[in-house]
Amino acid sequence: MLGGMISKIRTNKQMTKVELAKKTKINIGHLTHIEKGERNPSHKALKTICKALAIPYQTMMYMYDKEITKEHERYKVLNHIPYNKIIAVNSISDFIECPANISNASIAFKMIDDSMEPKLPKDSYVFLELNTPLDNRNFGLFIYNGQYLVRRFIIRQDKLILRAENKDYPEIDLSENDDFTIIGKVITDHV
Repeated sequence: MLGGMISKIRTNKQMTKVELAKKTKINIGHLTHIEKGERNPSHKALKTICKALAIPYQTMMYMYDKEITKEHERYKVLNHIPYNKIIAVNSISDFIECPANISNASIAFKMIDDSMEPKLPKDSYVFLELNTPLDNRNFGLFIYNGQYLVRRFIIRQDKLILRAENKDYPEIDLSENDDFTIIGKVITDHV
């Protein structure tokens, strides 16, 4: 996933592989292996690549050990994971202990509504692994039409669905090309 995202960003920024190699002083052959996902860059090399591409390093770090499946390719996951954004927090209420069984958590947040009850009760804390591709039926945090939503991610042959556990909330049908953002995978022990 990391190599594919580096290639996508480089292409989006209209930078050739030769230009990236010059800016990073990384051999073009090695860059090719990285972009194809055949090798992972060292942390130092990834920092250098991020600096050359003018993107946040930490955001890319979350993608380090993630693999892209055929299903992820079909719904074009790389188009829905932000690479140039970081989470903005407008208040910190506390630190929370991260359970050992969910050590991939990047952040914890409190459920502010009952949309995911009974699985994720209102006012409970859930843990999030940032920039993670979602598999069928995973819980995730999304941006859809400017709203932040926690929903179950359903993958069908012809569409994607964001489903609340609470039936009072409507399902959201997505096409593969809809503008939505996967912020991350909910990895709490409530699910």
